[in-house]
Amino acid sequence: MQASQSLKIFLLAGVKTTPSAFHALEQALVHHLHQKGITPDIELLFPYGEAERSLMRQLYEVRADLSRRAKLAGYGGRKVWGRISSYGTVPKLLFIGHSGGGVAAYQIARKLHEDQLPINAKVVQIGSPKTKIIPQLKERVGYIHSIDNNGKVKDPISRLGSWGGWSSFTPKRPLPHWDSQKYAPGFIEGIHMIGGHADYFRKSEQFSDEHRACNLDKTMTSLDAYLKEWL
Repeated sequence: MQASQSLKIFLLAGVKTTPSAFHALEQALVHHLHQKGITPDIELLFPYGEAERSLMRQLYEVRADLSRRAKLAGYGGRKVWGRISSYGTVPKLLFIGHSGGGVAAYQIARKLHEDQLPINAKVVQIGSPKTKIIPQLKERVGYIHSIDNNGKVKDPISRLGSWGGWSSFTPKRPLPHWDSQKYAPGFIEGIHMIGGHADYFRKSEQFSDEHRACNLDKTMTSLDAYLKEWL
């Protein structure tokens, strides 16, 4: 993307999320992209409803959207599609979804692909359940999650779902076998984060490590690693 151009970004919230949860991320994105000569237009969406909506209903919809058989952009995608579709003529769209919002972000990107709209879309899932990605969108989806010192998944939400599937035989493996990464995103990165699932965008000293790197810094570094060639 050339200097002085704009970029439309949709931030997609997960279950029981308040708008304030994204304020620090939004500010960091504006600052970071301005340094690259890009003016971001950022909009926050609630694919499964705002915090006051029934928790059980929100969870039901996220679970349904995890299925590869989710139709018509899933529950979450359908709820915000009217807003997304008005940008059907822009060359690039960026969807950043936290938790269940990452599931809805992928379902929207899948609908853009299936409708053959001429949009160069990227999805970033942060602390999201594992959503099976179709091969055509593998390189358009990035996945960031929290890990412990041993490299194991720390965020319990990131343990949900699956990228696995049965792979057909090859000369080296004559029998069908289970491939746990068959439908995984093309970019996966774990970050050593302080705190829990809700803390990816924290920037206070309480959420900073011995090198004074806060959770938000680490999340932004991973975002930049995934998006730098695309931007």
